[in-house]
Formats: sequence, C-alpha cells, structure tokens
Amino acid sequence: MNKYIIKPAAAAPAGGPYSHGVRIGDLLFCAGQIPIVPATGQPLAGDIRAQTQRVLENIKIILHDQGLTLANVVKTTVFMTDLADFSKMNEVYGGFFDKDPPARTTVQVAALPRGAQVEIEAIAHY
Repeated sequence: MNKYIIKPAAAAPAGGPYSHGVRIGDLLFCAGQIPIVPATGQPLAGDIRAQTQRVLENIKIILHDQGLTLANVVKTTVFMTDLADFSKMNEVYGGFFDKDPPARTTVQVAALPRGAQVEIEAIAHY
C-alpha cells in the first residue's frame, strides 16, 4: 500500500517535521491542528470557542484539498488544556458535526504548542 503525503497550499506551513495529512489506502490521517491562521501563520488569540472554530476550519482545508468534507470524518481526538471549557468547545464542535458526528475522544493535556487551548486530529474515509 502506498503512502501519500498531503500538504495543502491553503494551509499554514507545518510547524515542525510533520505532514498535514497522510493518505494510506482509503483513509486520511490529519495531523493535529491548533488555531493557526493560515494567512499569517500565527496563533489565533481568542477564547476556546474562537480557537475551536479556527482548528476545525484548518481541518476543513486539509479535507477540501483531498476532495473530502467533514462528513468523511470517522474519528477525531480533541486535546484541551482545560476541560472546564468542554461545553464551550462542544457547542462549536457540534455546529461542524451536526449530523452523524464521528467517534470522538477528548482529553485534557498539560499544554499545547504555541499556547493553544485546543488541538484536534481527525481520521477521514475516502
């Protein structure tokens, strides 16, 4: 099985030695996205709602590059620095996955890159 590296032109440059996505067979593994604004390459300042919105928009960029939508997502993992913000994150997340949402795991972590409050990774099916 071949491995295809995904580097969308519309996405912010990767912040390290990783790919935005990797396709293996009929699965696309999207790297964890933090709230980086693609146009500036800088983190979005804002509350958990604004950051969750930006993170999911960044995932949409990767999916769109491959002709996919959020409807193709089968699993996400959400990393948060404060689970007290879970309901706020969940409210925004639910707006993106309002019908047949993917399986999801949410965990609290001590810290995320560049001071982010949330990071989300996704697995999509072609």
